[in-house]
Amino acid sequence: MDERSDDEDRDALAGLSSVPPPRKSHSLSQQLRATSAQKRHHQLRKHSLDDVHVPKNVVNVDAYYDSSDDDFFPYSSNTTSASSNITMGAEEYVSSSQRLDQSLCMEGGADHHDPGSTRECQPLPEFIGSGGGTGIFRVPTRAAVHPGRPPCLELRPHPLRETQVGRFLRTIACTETQLWAGQEGGVRVWNLKDVFEPGCGLGGRVLRGDEDAAPYYESANTSPAMFLMVDVGNRLIWTGHKDGKIRSWKMDQPLDASTPFKEGLSWQAHRAPVLAMVMTSYGDMWSGSEGGVIKIWPWESIEKSLSLKPEERHMAALLVERSCIDLRSQVTVNGVCSISSQDVKCLLADNFRARVWCAGSLSFSLWDARTRELVKVFNVDGQIENRVDMSSVQQDQAAVEDEMKVKFVSTSKKEKSQGFLQRSRNAIMGAADAVRRVATRGAGAFVEDAKKTEALVLTADGMIWSGCTNGLLVQWDGNGNRVQDFNHRPSAVQCFCTFGAQIYVGYVSGHLQVLDLEGNLIAGWVAHSSPVIKLAVGTGCIYSLATHGGIRGWNIKSPGPSDDILRSELAAKESTYTRRDNVRILIGTWNVGQGRASHDSLMSWLGSAVPDVGIVVVGLQEVEMGAGFLAMSAAKETVGLEGSSVGHWWLDNIGKALEEGKTFERMGSRQLAGLLISLWVRKNLRTHVGDIDAGAVPCGFGRAIGNKGGVGLRIRVYDRIMCFVNCHLAAHLEAVNRRNADFDHIYRNMVFNRSSLLNTAAAGVSTAVNTVRTTNAVGSNSEEAARPELAEADVVVFLGDFNYRLFGISYDEARDFVSQRCFDWLREKDQLRGEMKAGKVFQGMREALIRFPPTYKFERHQAGLAGYDSGEKKRIPAWCDRIIYRDNRSDPVSECSLECPVVSSILQYEACMDVTDSDHKPVRCKLTVQIAHVDRSVRRNEFGEIIRSNGKIRSMLEELNYVPETSVNTNNIILQNQDTSILRITNKCVKDMAIFKIICEGQSTVKEDGEETDYRPRGANGFPRWLEVTPAAGMIKPEQCAEVSVHHEEFHTLEEFVDGIPQNWWCEDTRDKEVILVVHVQGSCSAQTHSHRIRVRHCFSAKSVSRIDSKSNSSRKGQGSPVHRQPAANTSSETSLKNP
Repeated sequence: MDERSDDEDRDALAGLSSVPPPRKSHSLSQQLRATSAQKRHHQLRKHSLDDVHVPKNVVNVDAYYDSSDDDFFPYSSNTTSASSNITMGAEEYVSSSQRLDQSLCMEGGADHHDPGSTRECQPLPEFIGSGGGTGIFRVPTRAAVHPGRPPCLELRPHPLRETQVGRFLRTIACTETQLWAGQEGGVRVWNLKDVFEPGCGLGGRVLRGDEDAAPYYESANTSPAMFLMVDVGNRLIWTGHKDGKIRSWKMDQPLDASTPFKEGLSWQAHRAPVLAMVMTSYGDMWSGSEGGVIKIWPWESIEKSLSLKPEERHMAALLVERSCIDLRSQVTVNGVCSISSQDVKCLLADNFRARVWCAGSLSFSLWDARTRELVKVFNVDGQIENRVDMSSVQQDQAAVEDEMKVKFVSTSKKEKSQGFLQRSRNAIMGAADAVRRVATRGAGAFVEDAKKTEALVLTADGMIWSGCTNGLLVQWDGNGNRVQDFNHRPSAVQCFCTFGAQIYVGYVSGHLQVLDLEGNLIAGWVAHSSPVIKLAVGTGCIYSLATHGGIRGWNIKSPGPSDDILRSELAAKESTYTRRDNVRILIGTWNVGQGRASHDSLMSWLGSAVPDVGIVVVGLQEVEMGAGFLAMSAAKETVGLEGSSVGHWWLDNIGKALEEGKTFERMGSRQLAGLLISLWVRKNLRTHVGDIDAGAVPCGFGRAIGNKGGVGLRIRVYDRIMCFVNCHLAAHLEAVNRRNADFDHIYRNMVFNRSSLLNTAAAGVSTAVNTVRTTNAVGSNSEEAARPELAEADVVVFLGDFNYRLFGISYDEARDFVSQRCFDWLREKDQLRGEMKAGKVFQGMREALIRFPPTYKFERHQAGLAGYDSGEKKRIPAWCDRIIYRDNRSDPVSECSLECPVVSSILQYEACMDVTDSDHKPVRCKLTVQIAHVDRSVRRNEFGEIIRSNGKIRSMLEELNYVPETSVNTNNIILQNQDTSILRITNKCVKDMAIFKIICEGQSTVKEDGEETDYRPRGANGFPRWLEVTPAAGMIKPEQCAEVSVHHEEFHTLEEFVDGIPQNWWCEDTRDKEVILVVHVQGSCSAQTHSHRIRVRHCFSAKSVSRIDSKSNSSRKGQGSPVHRQPAANTSSETSLKNP
């Protein structure tokens, strides 16, 4: 029996020719009267590929069926799945084919075979389109270790967005031993010594999204933390919150995972959220909020409040709140304010010159940190502004109103003379365009939006850099003069940080760039799959936070030789952290023709096929049509509104067929006019599926109306990206090129972001950034535009009414071929197959061999194949409704691995012929998907083991400890009123730059009774207000020195503080004071610092001066000389620090 079947199959393959079988003389109506019994015993036709089976001895998967199907593969190339190893004998295949014929008989319906049958387990042959190996259709590169970026420490792997509701991370800050993060419910902290440990959740209680994160601790619940600031001098972390409060947290406090740690001092700082904070070089805290409000919290009152007992919390908060200085009120005269009312974006302390920068979106204000006076106000172009002019907003509103009037005036006689279709088109386009313009202008999308400031940073050479929404990097000098600008990436800048002589820039595209101080690009890579919203400097590491909540650590020597060693070592251990899982996905598409389906139809189409699937994707076309609806849909799209009542009806009824709530959970949906796509996930798979985003691309009139186009959903499954796009392409037999162009337009322009129809209520932090990303991706000729988002997905599935027809065949010929089930001949006439072969559309994508009748066009409510259009037009039957996909395979044979992480095969591809609610038949496809993914916790542990054990890497990291040798000319400085002394710092290294920063370790009052001096630090190691140190930071070239002016300056305000107690200025504290200045020195790229300590004393009386040793007093001169330079020959007090 097997031999005879094999011979018959060979004869069938050999007997294929380009000549179609002779048409039968009897009519189609005669065929319809044939009994089902006759059809059941119909003999196998050797001219049909429907009956060709795969021989058992097929080994070379590159082999094709024959010349006519040279792009079909007998198996999907999932060589690792169990299903791909199942083969059938000839007898088994014959029975399968007979079942197929029975299911497609003219009185029959859909194929309702047992889900566990042999046929369903057998992968179907696939047709592969040409042109998939190049350009935007190239399969994305995947590897065990990302080849395009340095190996990184995944402190917190990318959590699914849906798991982070109420717990989104918003900002990070780093100390020498800890990494702190502000989140929606408070703060959390990681001890850096534990970063390589396996994930254990919070105190052994694993929270969703943090299963693989390094061990961490959380605070008690608070309002969302918007900003974090490190105060090293007082060992505190300061946080600004959405409720307007400022809170303090102790560093290095004993932490217990079972007990949330609590805040220290807190007070109500603003009525609105605290958007920015900074500690100035004099220790004062500045905070900014909405409406351009800037407040100063003097350190003296904060210090006093910190000293109070916990039970005196209310008194402590009241003391700080009463000390507030509102800068906005101080610069308002006669109701006119000198500074902008824009929300405060950034606050920056310029420690070089003791100034504070405040940045709004489009303007800057520059302040003196010591006197708290306004120095300058200027815009993003560097032009000085005297006051805020609000008339431009009113002018723009008037312009919008005028435009609306123009758009909606009555049509002219010339327009009325046009045809109805043209007038309808003009009305739709005019309404959509008007609403679009109003929506964009109402959202503040002016031309200046591209120049909006997003971030500020102070570099080691004393320059200030700002980053803009158009990717522009602007360099400013300390006086607010614009020096130069750079644009290394056409994507919005989100954040900055500096380390030594390097500048790190985080972009909304997820990129991280490293620049030198001249603005030259050193390196760049994709750090995250979503926007980088915060960067923090740790010990030898730069930490980056993305909007999705993932945190990664990057070595400051990256990219470098150690990266190659780490990459190869990690790749060698691939087997230890690789995991594999299988998922079945049911995909359905149906053009419903503005109708509604019965529950039985939905059960026949979807409900009967879901018992063994984990994900269900449904795409509908022509849910709702009509010129009025299309115009309203276009208008709603422009303001971010989606969906319709009819669309919700479909979602609800499909949900009932899938037992939504009991078995499946709806993840989300997206509607564009008549197009609707939705996705359900089985509940037991829900923990591994998330990050759902939606997108839409209209292809109708002017590429603006959604009667044609595509809607898509993107999800993450086992850390792999899958995209599903529901399309309705251009109609009519001759519009092949237009259909090809529609696909290309959708593929290139589909951009995914948060949708209003997604069921998960994620935080707004992602929404705002995604909006910026969309603008950048579409509006610029960037790399992102050249590489569409769909091109970066691991799986892309296109489904829908593609509208490709059968060509070169008449209506009667097509009906006869369908009645005989000669689908191989019909496939030769399929426009889509021909275009895919030519590489003109769906390049490199796959479709199962079609073994079901054409799905278009039918008379409604007529069962069987007799329902084909028999009206006046007699539209030729066609396979309009299709499902096509691609996965990670670049070769026909690819094993599922981290290099090819998603390998799929098709188990089912069929039409439900018994459903008669529309002129199209619904189509369904069942994919089995094998996914290889990484156990992030195990890989992080392996990462740490490599760093600890690899000698080469350890020696390279030890290079970070190098600090250039430096010296200072004195350890003691004595100042009287208005005295100035010069501190000289010399770089003795012959080749390396030295970077220095001067801080005040503490201040004390000199006691005459010889008691031990108690030095108390100010905020962030700031200077006392009577001491000016200029510059307090800088760079020293090899074998050169820097001169620092240490100057005493009398300073009084109306209310001064002594030991935290307000004093009138005439009650001056005349006690001698002493501070310890510490000069921290590091190399241009070193993780370690060396320090010089200098004692500075301010003496009010000559009597106290005379008690000091003359050597220590050698730098003092009379009050009449403002500057005294230490003689170079005097080296008695010079100290030197050498690199060990």
